[in-house]
Formats: sequence, C-alpha cells, structure tokens
Amino acid sequence: METDRLVLRGFEESDVDDVARLLGEARVMRYIEDGKPVSRADVERVVLPKLLGGGWWAAHLKESGDFVGWFELSAVEPGVAELGYRLHPDHWGRGYATEGAAALVEHGRAVGLTRVVAYAMTVNAGSRRVLEKVGLRYVRTFHEEWPDYIEGAEHGDVEYELVLQLSR
Repeated sequence: METDRLVLRGFEESDVDDVARLLGEARVMRYIEDGKPVSRADVERVVLPKLLGGGWWAAHLKESGDFVGWFELSAVEPGVAELGYRLHPDHWGRGYATEGAAALVEHGRAVGLTRVVAYAMTVNAGSRRVLEKVGLRYVRTFHEEWPDYIEGAEHGDVEYELVLQLSR
C-alpha cells in the first residue's frame, strides 16, 4: 500500500532491528503498555511474531526508504478492526501518522469493515488529534487497572470509532 510519501508493507523477520529501535525509544512507549521501552529480546520473542501475523504494516519513506514506524489495522471482531500507529520521534510532526492512518481507514472501507476503533491515553493529545483528523470520533473515557503506573493514567483512556457502513 502506498500514500503520497509512505510505503506500507507487511512485516518481515528482517525488520527486527527497526522494530527494536522503535520500541526501545522511551518517547514512543511513554503512553503505551507499561510506559517502558521494550528490550530487543522481547521484540524478537514476543512483538515480531505478532507483527508477522498480519494486521500490521511497516512504514517506510518512499523517497529514502527510511523506516518511520508501524501502522495497525487488526481484527477485533467480525467487521471491526483496531487502528493504531507507532512512529519514531525522528518522524513526528510531519503528518506521517495522519497519512498512514487515513490510508488504513480507506483500506478498511475497501475490504468491507463496518467499524474502526482506536484507543489512547486521555493525555496523549497528539494521538487523539490524528484519530480525529482521519474521521474517528470520541466515544468514551474509561479507567483500567494497570500493574505499573504510567504518568497521566489517572485521567484514563479514551475510545474512538468510525462507522464505515451499517452492518447488514
């Protein structure tokens, strides 16, 4: 899949270094999971096998081939998929998250999804802005118990959705 500036493709085992660099970056992981960088060993053992399973795309710049991050549109239930993205901070603030997320929303529409959902920490304003730019709307704020405290967790998480078509 291609956008104006990005190439999105399925993950390969050879992507391990890029994924380890992405998830090893504290700023990327700040609002995700336990808020801590992921070790290379965990990327190899846990993360990469999940990415290879489908529903995740490695994003590269068309012009240079540089790895930007990943995008997710993974099945949650029949007709519904979760949208997500993780971009390396070297590529923040350039519209790549919006560009890639919009492409996946259109991909979801093309393959017949009825809904796209997404989740973010309430305090993650940048991610919420991207969701809104690609057409998702705020549904609710909710609170979960997490084993490790992440700064801002007291404000909860938010759910967004986009109804693509009414289910039949």
